Amino acid sequence: MQPHITASKETPLGNLLSFDAWLEGIDKTRTTGWRWRKEGIVSTINIFGKLYISRAEIERFEQKAMSGGFHKEVISPSARRAA
Repeated sequence: MQPHITASKETPLGNLLSFDAWLEGIDKTRTTGWRWRKEGIVSTINIFGKLYISRAEIERFEQKAMSGGFHKEVISPSARRAA
């Protein structure tokens, strides 16, 4: 008898993750996800109207983030008032 394999929310069995679940996992909103897609920051896959992101795309995104590819100067609110 073979063991029964089930996919859980934490460890999906496939190469694709729900885009919304991934955004939730990195604490980003759907609006941020929409903007990232529009700007070409991440590529998604549309399957019957539901968006997915591949593990390879997540890896590419993380590598770019860790190498400073999305670096932007942080402007504090007090610096804006002084200007």
